[in-house]
Amino acid sequence: MTLAISAKDVDDNALIEELKRWVEIETPTLDAAAVNQLADRVEAIGKAAGLETERLTGTLGFGDILAIRSPRPAGNNEKTVLILAHLDTVHAVGVIDNQLQLRQEGDKLYGPGIYDMKSGALMALEAMKLAVRHGSRMPIDLIFVPDEEMGSLSSRSFMEEAAKNAGYTLVVEPARDGGKIVVARKGVAMYDVTVRGRAAHAGTRPQDGRNAIRAAARLVLELEALNDAERGVTVTVGTIQGGTGRNTVPAECRLQVDVRVPDDAIAREITGRIEAMKPVDPDITFEIDGQMNRPPFAQSDEGRRLFDVAAEIAGGLAIKLEGAATGGGSDGNFTAALGVPTLDGLGADGAGAHTFNEHIFVSSVAPRTALLANLMISLEAR
Repeated sequence: MTLAISAKDVDDNALIEELKRWVEIETPTLDAAAVNQLADRVEAIGKAAGLETERLTGTLGFGDILAIRSPRPAGNNEKTVLILAHLDTVHAVGVIDNQLQLRQEGDKLYGPGIYDMKSGALMALEAMKLAVRHGSRMPIDLIFVPDEEMGSLSSRSFMEEAAKNAGYTLVVEPARDGGKIVVARKGVAMYDVTVRGRAAHAGTRPQDGRNAIRAAARLVLELEALNDAERGVTVTVGTIQGGTGRNTVPAECRLQVDVRVPDDAIAREITGRIEAMKPVDPDITFEIDGQMNRPPFAQSDEGRRLFDVAAEIAGGLAIKLEGAATGGGSDGNFTAALGVPTLDGLGADGAGAHTFNEHIFVSSVAPRTALLANLMISLEAR
């Protein structure tokens, strides 16, 4: 097919230099000032390109939410192409000076947050500028959130409100396994469980105690028994803490539980079973606090058609596009659950997300930016 934008239209040298500046601004989620420093730079780039900007002051201790929009007449309510990106990372300030220095080795460019997902965020902004310049059929809304790595607690409602007027959603999380894009994601539930018993002296009055750690151990086995690889269910007790000393029957034990489920029906089943769990000992109590953090993102028929459009464009850029399902959640879970056709993993190819080996493949940036831009141009209102 004939494409409006080729990889040669992307100034990848300038893009990589700008990406390095973004990576040098370290942005751990809970450092609102650091995240806002990068938001300042992103906002300035958007304004310089003649794009409209909206900025919401951060809440819950997180940074600001930044929306960048293609120009449109006042009061325009056409369906939009919604692009989702995040500026926060999991890496602490100072990592770039020690464990994960910004450096290039051949085609690999290393740096904290470079793969997840500063490269994708910058590629989305560059693709949007190219798409606007070449005349996109639909208005484009690009939202940068400050808290995706911690569940998008402050930004979810803003994204869901934007999704109500979206015809499509493109999420620029990093590509998977050699360039695959994400067409489905499991839903994620998070639970904090407190097991309460009764303290007693372990030597002189053990019979008076009710051991919270023992009750928690039984609960761990019940939770782990919910794992079902065939149905795509994973239940993981990730942390456990309890007790006050070796000679005291522990009165309290706390668990953190991660749950991944493939669809709404299984989500209701598994969360219902977890929330209904009861202790065997009547003198023990469970406090189970949590819920679905991200709903399941299942590929719809319209989502498949959106993938087909992307695959055809990719073919014109010599990219063989493949779809993949993943257990990790993203902001795409929210829009897909609202019925908006959603494609995810449209960022750079690379590896090592959330590790000190995080890197992108520089050669993937220009063609995948062109893919994004052509996709923005090609989509038409449903």
